[in-house]
Amino acid sequence: MPTLVLLRHGQSAWNLENRFTGWWDVDVTEKGAAEAKAAGELMAAKGLDFDRTFTSLQTRAIKTLDLALEAMGRLWLPVEKDWRLNERHYGGLTGLDKAETAAKHGDEQVHIWRRSFDIPPPPLAAGSEYDLSKDRRYAGIAIPSTESLKDTIARVLPYWDATIAPALKNGQRVLISAHGNSLRALVKHLSGIADDEITSLEIPTGQPIVYELADDLTAVDRYYLKDR
Repeated sequence: MPTLVLLRHGQSAWNLENRFTGWWDVDVTEKGAAEAKAAGELMAAKGLDFDRTFTSLQTRAIKTLDLALEAMGRLWLPVEKDWRLNERHYGGLTGLDKAETAAKHGDEQVHIWRRSFDIPPPPLAAGSEYDLSKDRRYAGIAIPSTESLKDTIARVLPYWDATIAPALKNGQRVLISAHGNSLRALVKHLSGIADDEITSLEIPTGQPIVYELADDLTAVDRYYLKDR
C-alpha cells in the first residue's frame, strides 16, 4: 500500500505578520523551524520512512523539508524541487496586511479573494516590488500575475500525474513539503472534495498529513499523524 505524507511548511515570517505571501520568498520563523523539526521527530517516532521527497522552489517549504529530514536522519534522501508546488499566487495582495486589506476593501471582498474557488485577487502590477520576472529560479517559467485555487490546482495536478503519482505506483514512499493551497489541491484530488468545500479546509503548519492509498492511488485513509 503506497504511503504519502503531506507537510505544510512551518510558520513563516509573513504568517506571523498576517501578510499575504503567495510566491514571495520568506523564511520560516524560529517557531516554524521548531514545527518542522517536531514534524520530523514525530514521523521518525511513528516509524515512517521515505524513498523520495518533493517540495516547491520557496525557502519556507525547502527549509521545512530539510529540518524534518534532518530530525529523521534522512537528509540524504532525494529531493525534487518544482515551482508547480509553489503556494498560490496572491497577485496584487502580495505583501499586504490582511487586516488592513479587509479594512480597505471590506471583509466580504477579502473573503472572496482568499476563499472563493475560482475568483483570483487583482493581478500583481508589472514592476511591483514583488515582481519575480527577474528571479533566476523562475527563468523560462510563465509566472502568473494572480491565481485562484482553481488555477493552482491546474498547475499542481499535471505535476502530480507526471511525476509524483508514478513514484507512488512504483512503491516509493513519498513526502511532500509544500504550502496551504498547493496541498489543498492535492487533498481535493485525492479525497474527492467538492469545489465549494475545499476552500474552507484548513491545513495547519508543521502537521504531517498521512494518506494511505490503494494501489490505484485512491485514498483509503487520511489523518493527521499526531492523532494516531
